[in-house]
Amino acid sequence: MTPIQIRVRELRTDRGLSQEALADLAGVRQGTVSAIERGVTTRIDLDVLERLAKALQVEPGDLLRTRKRGK
Repeated sequence: MTPIQIRVRELRTDRGLSQEALADLAGVRQGTVSAIERGVTTRIDLDVLERLAKALQVEPGDLLRTRKRGK
C-alpha cells in the first residue's frame, strides 16, 4: 500500500465519512476515491489531491506521508 492509499482511507474514516461523502465534499467521483484507496490508480492529478486534502482539512503533502506511530 502507498502512503496516499493509507492516509486517504485513514483520514476519511477518522472523520466518519463514507467514500461518497468525501467525493461530494471534494467535488470528485466516488469511483476516484475508491480507486485511490484500493491503489488502482497509478497517477493522481494535483487538482484532485488538493481537493481531497481540502475536504479532509489537511495540507496536500499530508496525504503523501504516513502517520508517525503513536499519533
